[in-house]
Amino acid sequence: MDLLSENKRAAIWSIALLIVGLLVWEMSISAQAINTGELTEYELLTGAGTAKAGVPPPSEVAVKAWQELSNPFYDAGPNDKGIGIQIGYSIYRVLTGYFLAALIAIPLGFLIGMSSVAYKALNPFIQVLRPISPLAWMPLALFIIQDSEASAIFVIFICSIWPMLINTAFGVAGVREDWVNVARTHELGAFKTAFTVILPAAAPTIVTGMRISIGIAWLVIVAAEMLVGGTGIGYYVWNEWNNLDLTSVIFSILMIGVVGMLLDSMFGLLQRAVAYTE
Repeated sequence: MDLLSENKRAAIWSIALLIVGLLVWEMSISAQAINTGELTEYELLTGAGTAKAGVPPPSEVAVKAWQELSNPFYDAGPNDKGIGIQIGYSIYRVLTGYFLAALIAIPLGFLIGMSSVAYKALNPFIQVLRPISPLAWMPLALFIIQDSEASAIFVIFICSIWPMLINTAFGVAGVREDWVNVARTHELGAFKTAFTVILPAAAPTIVTGMRISIGIAWLVIVAAEMLVGGTGIGYYVWNEWNNLDLTSVIFSILMIGVVGMLLDSMFGLLQRAVAYTE
């Protein structure tokens, strides 16, 4: 009951903060509105006097959101697609690169966590490659792969692999030795020990790495799509900026945040599902 009451209070505070923030935003934009009748001819031609008034209030963003979300999957040509289609392309690229990374990172993390020799052999490569910005790989990927779609997926792959790899190795190495000894006492093979003892014990740490990776992947895909263009939510933001449509830019930024929150929430549920208590 106390927890339920605490959640209700937190929800009320969140809604109150949202309303206050929107009101402050709306009023600040209204206060910055400029009377164009008092501008000089030079200011009218250059737009110097209307720079501040160009930022849309939340009411305009809400109208834009209604227009876009009422028909999110329309397709009127290469540069005019609905927000649902753009987000769909981005999620496809993120999940493709992400699961390719998982196929390599999790088994390799198991190997590193279970073998000190493998750890010492591979650790120098991990420490050199891990700090490299994913976007730094983009020019090389475009040159070698010569396909913008595959290059964007590769960038997601390279940014997703490290948190999963490191967390998997850490989780496997941290499994209690007496649990492994019990498995050896029962004469379980290496694979059976890995799947029945080590994997359940390391699962919370592994899923934590997966959760971190999906967040990084969603961050990176926006920047990658701005570079490669074509489709995706990152391209949508850049294209609307080039059209000087700040209302659409702000709307797309909010959509990026919402999708990122949903992806993180999904892995949060998975994290709670695999959690265990000793």
